Amino acid sequence: MLKKPLAAACLVLASAVNAGPLTDSVQIPYDTFTLDNGLRVVVHTDRKAPVVAVNVWYHVGSKDEKVGKTGFAHLFEHLMFNGSENAPGEFFEPFEKAGATNMNGTTWLDRTNYFETVPTPALDMALWMESDRMGHMLGAIDQKTLDEQRGVVQNEKRQGDNQPYGKAWDILQAAAFPQGHPYSWSTIGSMADLNAASLEDVKAWFHEYYGASNAVVVLAGDIDVETAKAKMQKYFGFVAPGEPLVRQKTWIAKRTEQKRVKTQDRVPQARLYKSWNTAELASTDSDVLQIVAELLAGGKNSRLYKRLVHEDQIATSVNVAYFPFELASLFTITADAKPGVELAQIEQVIDEEIALFLKKGPDKKELERVRTSLFAGFVRGAEKVGGWGGKSDILASNAVYMGDPGAFKKSLLTMEEVDTKQVTKVANRWLSSGDLVLEITPFPSLNAASTDADRSKIPDTGAVPPLSFPAIERTELSNGLKVVFARRDTVPQVNLAMMFDAGYAADFGSKLGINKFASSVMLEGTEKRDALEISAELEGLGAVWGVNSDVDSTSFSVSALSSNLRKTLDIFSDIVQNPAFRAEDVERKRALTIAGIGQEKSQPVSMALRTLPPLLYGNDHAYGIPLTGSGTEASVADISIADMRAYHERWIRPDNATLVVVGAMSLDDLKPELERAFGKWKAPKADKGVKQLHQVVEQPNSSVYLIDKPGAQQTVILAGQLIPSAKDSANLAVDMANTILGGAFTARLNMNLREDKHWAYGAYTFIVDAAAQQPLMAYAPVQTDKTKEAIAEVQKELTDYLGKKPAQADELHRYQLNEVAKLPGSYETMNAVLGAMTGQVRFDRPDDYVITYADRVQALTIDQVRSAAQAITPEKLVWVIVGDLAKIEAGVSSLKLGDIKVLDADGNVVR
Repeated sequence: MLKKPLAAACLVLASAVNAGPLTDSVQIPYDTFTLDNGLRVVVHTDRKAPVVAVNVWYHVGSKDEKVGKTGFAHLFEHLMFNGSENAPGEFFEPFEKAGATNMNGTTWLDRTNYFETVPTPALDMALWMESDRMGHMLGAIDQKTLDEQRGVVQNEKRQGDNQPYGKAWDILQAAAFPQGHPYSWSTIGSMADLNAASLEDVKAWFHEYYGASNAVVVLAGDIDVETAKAKMQKYFGFVAPGEPLVRQKTWIAKRTEQKRVKTQDRVPQARLYKSWNTAELASTDSDVLQIVAELLAGGKNSRLYKRLVHEDQIATSVNVAYFPFELASLFTITADAKPGVELAQIEQVIDEEIALFLKKGPDKKELERVRTSLFAGFVRGAEKVGGWGGKSDILASNAVYMGDPGAFKKSLLTMEEVDTKQVTKVANRWLSSGDLVLEITPFPSLNAASTDADRSKIPDTGAVPPLSFPAIERTELSNGLKVVFARRDTVPQVNLAMMFDAGYAADFGSKLGINKFASSVMLEGTEKRDALEISAELEGLGAVWGVNSDVDSTSFSVSALSSNLRKTLDIFSDIVQNPAFRAEDVERKRALTIAGIGQEKSQPVSMALRTLPPLLYGNDHAYGIPLTGSGTEASVADISIADMRAYHERWIRPDNATLVVVGAMSLDDLKPELERAFGKWKAPKADKGVKQLHQVVEQPNSSVYLIDKPGAQQTVILAGQLIPSAKDSANLAVDMANTILGGAFTARLNMNLREDKHWAYGAYTFIVDAAAQQPLMAYAPVQTDKTKEAIAEVQKELTDYLGKKPAQADELHRYQLNEVAKLPGSYETMNAVLGAMTGQVRFDRPDDYVITYADRVQALTIDQVRSAAQAITPEKLVWVIVGDLAKIEAGVSSLKLGDIKVLDADGNVVR
């Protein structure tokens, strides 16, 4: 049964807002009723011609798509013209026979509509056809039809993209809205998403969004409401209501800062776009902004046209496009530069005119002209019952977007009554900041040469150029502080690293994480300066500063401009020598550190890196701590200011330090500056810190530790063992053995798990450099369903490397060439030189270590590499495996690698 129509109420509403002559002049009386299935119907009677406009709006557009499935709304619009279950073939054919006009379908961000105007006798045919595709569509869609229309849409996209400035709108949308915003992708979608659209996807789209309750049908013209009720019930009453939908109402994403995008295109002129995210369609501000748009660039009398085209004559055209949408609107000015004129000049004029407008607003005469022009355009469109801007279109859009077919009256009234002050206020609200600037400039005329180089073979790379590495000098300050220096005059700066023999190993005997925590707090303030003062002073001097730790050392670094070295050293030395450890700084950093530990414990790789070292070294070794150096939540929560002061006294002292410097000055000039900054620094009377770095006995068998991460899509495999120190005489051979096994992209492990099996994005072995025994680790994040197989492959690669497939001469030769060839480019910057020097200091290497490195690499023999590889013991590895235990535990257990224990994220045994 039909619900009682609300025609009288709607007519009252449509006339109740009348308040001015312009608004009063627009009359589009209508009746409305709703079928029991939720289909809303609007009827407007206009007997001037024997035609009826049928306008069907579905409240679904490209904003209702999901990332990775864009273009569905528009693709389905095409499918709707390809025949329905009871009317196969082209949808247009019966309409062409009937003499239909203004027939089309369109898709936009918020809606999809289908419309036609037919002679009155053809109305039944039109309603039968529209209702057949609304209620009998899915059976007509098969794979062939989908593929056909997919190709049509893709060609439509190519055609649009191929036009001058054809990609501008896509670029604007993507830049105007944040990633994931429903307006951030184009309605036509991406080629990849269109290719991926399946028959099931398309049918699910229809089922979700093409129900009767999500549609509005407007009948306008030679028809009355009683006739409409009978026909609509007859043809549409059977259609299923559809699914309940959740709709987001607004997401304007207004910017406060300017955003700029530049691109080139094969276009005849440079074009400038300036766009603002503005109020949503339902806001009265949106109505006012239409007036603002016309005032600025809506014709020859607009401000921007007069200035850019008529007076300054620097642009050939300028216009404004105001796009009102449900979630947000776009206010976009477009200007084409006259040949030879820079876009910067165009933009400057636009900015000037907008600034003037925002300051003074329009005058009354100007406002009245634009107001009248907008009303005139609306009235001319409303003369016809169908097509773009016709009465059926007006009623349908207002019913869908506003829930009220007559809401257009409210918009007209807003535009009629708004005064100059209100216009100025709204313009300032939305256009005073946050503009998006898109510059499109002509792609230059370029031509490829008619001849090509000899492609029959790759050119020889030639001899490796000589390594450029500065000579190293050493000295001491009056207080015994050791200085290692290298002169590099490439740029006027001096880079310094104050190295302390501390690092994460300094945590041992204290509270875990104290080295990293206390070092970070030292940057937060001294007895003379707080954190903001330090930052302001050093930034003002052009300095960059920081602190970094590894297992063995802690380095405070600063990069200073040569001209500002003295002032920079004053602050740097203050940071190192006189930390304040203020309570408020400590607590602020404590909160950040604890939050960071929580992040580490949620990430599979850092979970494994936190867990493995204690299992390798044990609890009585200084390296037996989380490899991240951050400690635990409990230990960091327990670190007091007194603990930090004690740490500073034991470890951060001149007799435990080496100052490494690279800079554009001589040592003779540098030393007095260093003496002035650090020469009076005395070591405390208390003993300096001593690390517990005893030799760890190799474990007899492999052991396996599992950490559960429910729902994980990957399993992180980390297997480790201890090998000799980086100071060991065979370390270079060990490094090369590791490189061949898994230390490079083309190494064996990655070629197996990534390139051959495709189970991992990357799989490697690596050594964590250390002054005591070093951990060598195999690392492979693999897809969950290949966990067992990947572990077996890792074990197999390691075992074969020591047995039937040892390192080969050609592998050694390849990586020898690579190591030597990359040396000249490895020390281009001061920081690179500084890093090499700190490594030499850390591992007690000679000053010519880098200079002689190439000779030592080239001197390696295959026997030396194979011998060094014997330090690897696959049968004694400690395995830490992080993944979804419900999916991987049985498979891991079946490999029988060793005893299995399950740990929590803190490394505690839970079973």
